[in-house]
Amino acid sequence: MRTFDLTPLYRSAIGFDRLAQLLNDSARGDATPSYPPYNIELVSEDQYRIVMALAGFDRSEIDITSERDSLIVVGRKQRDGVERTYLHRGIAARDFEQRFQLANHVKVTGASFDNGMLTIELVREVPEALKARKIAIDGVASNVSALEQQAA
Repeated sequence: MRTFDLTPLYRSAIGFDRLAQLLNDSARGDATPSYPPYNIELVSEDQYRIVMALAGFDRSEIDITSERDSLIVVGRKQRDGVERTYLHRGIAARDFEQRFQLANHVKVTGASFDNGMLTIELVREVPEALKARKIAIDGVASNVSALEQQAA
């Protein structure tokens, strides 16, 4: 019983198709990749940080791509051509592709790679035109200017 009836959402909310699609995709039971391990941190109200442990990778073997509403981190390990015999292999230096869904207006501001840890900085920047504002009733302009002055 992993299906959701989203009909009530469609009756009272407009433009939440993407949210409904995300819910349906997550309910499909697709296993989320566990490699490489990562943390997602809330730095401040509108700032986030993704930290990925990439032991054995070099900076040149990692690609970070930001497309509209997703962040894609790809690691392609270069083979050195040396044949090795392992008694125990605990370092999984294998190729990977990790995708993160980004909310509206979340932008990647930077990335760094230090001591095998990839850090990606993100920030939510809501444009001024999309922020909440008061609407005057009957078009009385004095109400609008007074409310805008209070907000400033």
